[in-house]
Amino acid sequence: MWGYNHTRRKQMSNHSSITEFLLLAFADTQELQLLHFWLFLGIYLAALLGNGLIITAVACDHRLHTPMYFFLLNLSLLNLGSISTTVPKSMANSLWDNRAISFLGCAAQVFLLVFLMSAEYFLLTVMAFDRYVAICKPLHYGTLLGSRACVHMAAAAWGCGFLYAVLHTANTFSLPLCQGNAVDQFFCEIPQILKLSCSDAYLREVGVLVVSVFVHFCCFVFIVLSYVQIFRAVLRIPSEQGWHKAFSTCLPHLAVDSFTGTIAYLKPPSICSPSLDLVVAVLYSLVPPVVNPLIYSMRNRELKNAMRKVISWTFFNNSKLPVFFHK
Repeated sequence: MWGYNHTRRKQMSNHSSITEFLLLAFADTQELQLLHFWLFLGIYLAALLGNGLIITAVACDHRLHTPMYFFLLNLSLLNLGSISTTVPKSMANSLWDNRAISFLGCAAQVFLLVFLMSAEYFLLTVMAFDRYVAICKPLHYGTLLGSRACVHMAAAAWGCGFLYAVLHTANTFSLPLCQGNAVDQFFCEIPQILKLSCSDAYLREVGVLVVSVFVHFCCFVFIVLSYVQIFRAVLRIPSEQGWHKAFSTCLPHLAVDSFTGTIAYLKPPSICSPSLDLVVAVLYSLVPPVVNPLIYSMRNRELKNAMRKVISWTFFNNSKLPVFFHK
């Protein structure tokens, strides 16, 4: 009993003595660190530009004030938030040759990343329901997806993501950390923090992760069933123009769903190599915010036209507001 209490006090002492964590450095030389800085800066600016254009176009063009584009605006906000949680800190560390992040800063990164990425997945589930109602039950679309219902569903996605993040963050950072403070990742993520905890203390968080996987699996099944019904309805449309319109709005969303889900579940276990861990972390944290605007604007003529108007007004005619800014 004395030995157990002594070990417990030592664990808590180690936990309380950690005031900062050390993030993974991409390179050892200053030249490669600067290369990492410029590469991440380019990725970050691309994400800001793409998502910023979508947000501005949807907010300003009254023709895009529909449920589908309202949810797309929310998705772009979540993408901007998630990439802003990890990339600026990593860029600053490379620029100033520093690996440190404070304990509270690390907890904030974990909370924001879990909050924004889980809210994104819940929102993608809502967007699948939106496409299902629009194509399979068009006569009930205005009733089921009115402005108030859309706001409530978007708020539910954000709220569930918030509760999800609170649960994970509280569980993770309440564990005693007795394996040092070096995080083998360029940002703070839960699996890497769990590696620092005592071997007999992380089962509680594992239980939460099991529940999380179950919730995400239910969302995934709902999305798959929605698109099975959508494609069955589309194949019954007699006109080729109707096919094109349906697929042009559904395929981008399906591509984003598949891409996000595949990357999320490609996360390797801790026994895999650190380099593979790093590659997958880059994929699921950096690629979706950059690729999502491209996927959604590639086949959507209305959105492309609105984005062109935003660009032309910004760069070529900033003396007055264009007509499309007004209802």
